[in-house]
Amino acid sequence: MVATFSTYADAERAVDRLADLHFPVEKTAIVGRDLHTIEKVTGRLTWASAAGRSALAGALPGALIGWIFGLFNWINPVQTAVLLALYGAVFGAVLGALTGLLIYAFSRGRRDFVSVSALSADRYDLLVDADVADEAARFLAETEFGRLSSAGSGRS
Repeated sequence: MVATFSTYADAERAVDRLADLHFPVEKTAIVGRDLHTIEKVTGRLTWASAAGRSALAGALPGALIGWIFGLFNWINPVQTAVLLALYGAVFGAVLGALTGLLIYAFSRGRRDFVSVSALSADRYDLLVDADVADEAARFLAETEFGRLSSAGSGRS
């Protein structure tokens, strides 16, 4: 381990700085320590929101598939592609909404909320192969990262 950072952005900037100094960055790794998940609840899930979210999720692939099939028309590919994309979006939205309602019905109220999950770490260690660890520590010590790092120089 060459350095420890409190944020991933600082560790990323340190590797970027090493790359700027022509250090072989393929010999580095950023390792998150003390990992935990964070689930941010963004709202309540209702019948309408389940149908709406699933309709939007189904409309895009439906439009894409319709557009691709429309391009196979040799006489008027642009007009046909647009028309089939619209039909595909409508069909995908209806199918998506029905699927979303079916899934919501089978959940029987066990998870009536919508959330976003993220993975976070308490600290990020910059690991470097042992054969170049001294060089990496020296490069980082000569920059502002020598002050940001709390671990100092070491080896992995």
